[in-house]
Amino acid sequence: MSDDSVTSDADAHETDGGERPQTHTIRLELVDKPGELLSALHPIADNGGNLLSIFHERGNLTPRGHIPVEVDVECPPDRFETIVSALRDEGVNVIQAGAERYGEELTLLLVGDIVDTDLSDTLRRIESSTDATLADLSLSAPDGRGGASSARLRLATRTGRTDEVFDHVHTIADEKGLNVIEPLVEVSE
Repeated sequence: MSDDSVTSDADAHETDGGERPQTHTIRLELVDKPGELLSALHPIADNGGNLLSIFHERGNLTPRGHIPVEVDVECPPDRFETIVSALRDEGVNVIQAGAERYGEELTLLLVGDIVDTDLSDTLRRIESSTDATLADLSLSAPDGRGGASSARLRLATRTGRTDEVFDHVHTIADEKGLNVIEPLVEVSE
């Protein structure tokens, strides 16, 4: 074997541009119709991304009624922004790109007039915190609008950021006259 045909493990992981690929997480929001997931994957492949995993939350819906999808891709840092831009150019709603994977969950209860204080606005404002995303929601409004209700929120948060997210939720709840029941923090595997 000649020296020219030997490649070290370090060289094998480099890309054609010499930059080492990195793992990136992209959270998408897709319309529930056939072919949407496949269409969202094309810009990733077409721009040099290596698909590592897809978490398609088919049973859950975002506050806008779409399906949340988390895609892990591997690519050089200089290609990542091109991939995100290509997704947006194709009309794919990119919720979050490049943030570390969520490592903790925060479960809490909001109690009060949840419905009339605009639940959609509350959820949007909670998710505007760059450190949390809504993973699950259960609403109980036995008296309908105008009555006492409760919502159990399960929020996925970045590792070590649950206190900040809880403070953010508490601020929103205070503005809306809602009570927050202390959280239960769970570490995801």
